[in-house]
Amino acid sequence: MAFKSRFKNDVNDMKKIWRDPMLLTTIIFVIAVLLIFILYPLFSVLKESFLSEGGFTLKSYVQVIKSSQFRQTFSNTILLGFIVGILSTFLGFIFAYADSYIRSHFKRLFNVVSILPIVSPPFVLALSVIMLFGQRGLITLRLLKISNANIYGLKGLVIVQTLTFFPVAYLLLTGLLKKIDPAMEEAARNMGASRWKTFTTITLPLMAPGIANAFLLTFIETVADFSNPMVIGGNFSTLATQIYLQAIGNYDMQGGSTIAVILLALSILLFILEKYWIERKTYVTVTGKASRERDLISDRKIVWPIDVFCLLVTVFVLSLYVLIPIGALFKVWGVNYNLTLDHFKYVFNLGTKALTDTTFLAAVSTPIAGILAMIIAFIIVRKRFFGRSFVEFTSLLAMAVPGTVIGIGYILAYNTKPLLLTGTATILIIAFIMRSLPVGVRSGVAALQQIDPAIEEAASDLGADSSKVFTSITLPLIKPAFFSGMVYTFVRSMTAVSAVIFLVSAKYRLLTVQILSQVDAGRFGVAAAYSTLLIIIVYIAVALLNFILSRMGISKDEI
Repeated sequence: MAFKSRFKNDVNDMKKIWRDPMLLTTIIFVIAVLLIFILYPLFSVLKESFLSEGGFTLKSYVQVIKSSQFRQTFSNTILLGFIVGILSTFLGFIFAYADSYIRSHFKRLFNVVSILPIVSPPFVLALSVIMLFGQRGLITLRLLKISNANIYGLKGLVIVQTLTFFPVAYLLLTGLLKKIDPAMEEAARNMGASRWKTFTTITLPLMAPGIANAFLLTFIETVADFSNPMVIGGNFSTLATQIYLQAIGNYDMQGGSTIAVILLALSILLFILEKYWIERKTYVTVTGKASRERDLISDRKIVWPIDVFCLLVTVFVLSLYVLIPIGALFKVWGVNYNLTLDHFKYVFNLGTKALTDTTFLAAVSTPIAGILAMIIAFIIVRKRFFGRSFVEFTSLLAMAVPGTVIGIGYILAYNTKPLLLTGTATILIIAFIMRSLPVGVRSGVAALQQIDPAIEEAASDLGADSSKVFTSITLPLIKPAFFSGMVYTFVRSMTAVSAVIFLVSAKYRLLTVQILSQVDAGRFGVAAAYSTLLIIIVYIAVALLNFILSRMGISKDEI
């Protein structure tokens, strides 16, 4: 009976959509975009892994699974994911606890660490770690006189990826810790429980699903990461790098596609687990806003150990970032420390195309991704139609798909007519948009769920169609979410590497790919100069967007 009633309501909703041509066209357009630019490339990867000249075959899977190299690579990836996931979650929780529970002396400084990995290229920390602890590193060779230091491999990756991804856990856990009602913990304290007892019996159990969520998110990020293993992985191969080496290095597209399918299956399984099980549990366990402000812990025996620990991590991370512009000023890192501007001159003389191409492509992608994300969020939250669940899941799917899988999928899907896009700016712009879409959609959905739909219904009752309601009512109300999606898209596009490394051509050059090639050639000074300019461009763009937002009456805290 309930199914019958729901089906009847769905039919009635579809009738309303049929009477609104603009809304119907928008829904069809969105579904077509998701099918063509998200599902079709993934299907192309799947098809390539199963088909050969003789038709359907499992030969490639048999060869890959039998390969001792693949088995080693797979176990490497899982091991790295577990280690980095545990360490990142641990660090993230301590920082989140210091931010939410402690009367810390350095909160603003700690918050800076959560932003830096987002606005910088993903392999900047790897470059800095090599410059400090490599064979000709400043610390290993100059200070400790160790001539055969080897930071490459598992240990280097664990350091770099933990410092890169722990802000993800920090931001997630901070939000959840602030939602815990302090009355529950105070009740335990009033009954005689110590702070440690309260922490272990109240706070930790309430945060358990959130901690599991943070672990899975950092695990997914680690498994999907391509650039750090390429820079500092050495002989420690991972699935993401193996896809690239197999497809581009060995010219074995079927073998690369097979590994891509295996990595994709692993990532989607973890994504579904995180989104539809653990994330749901998290919000059931920790609900609503705190009934009043929390009394922050000021006990010096608790505050100072946590502050000192977080400060040491923060100073280390900041020193790694500061090392990048410094490294660009030395003639040959590890050999000749004479100051020079030659690396910046090289970039401005020969590398301006990469600067202009990257900025132009990111600037074009940003408004398109922002508007598309808000449209998808609007039809997901406000409209009922057949295929709504498909739109919601597929629009968020790109979050779970590793960049290398997207890259190889785009090569396979758009290398022949009718969609012959390889080597063009269009394919790079589409890749930027699709990779950034999930964050914009989630931001828009969260904003719309806080707005009473009666406001939009009133406009509809007065005769406005869906496009008029969206542009004149909905979009102005969700401006913060719209602009936060745009900021994220621009930053993500400027610093993207894993997907676009498959798609670049001689016609269009990207900064991140140029940096990666310079690191591979051992030209750390030029790589540092490129990285410095990239970070400066991103910061200028973000500052400009924040200025525009402030003129529109939107504060930074709203985005």
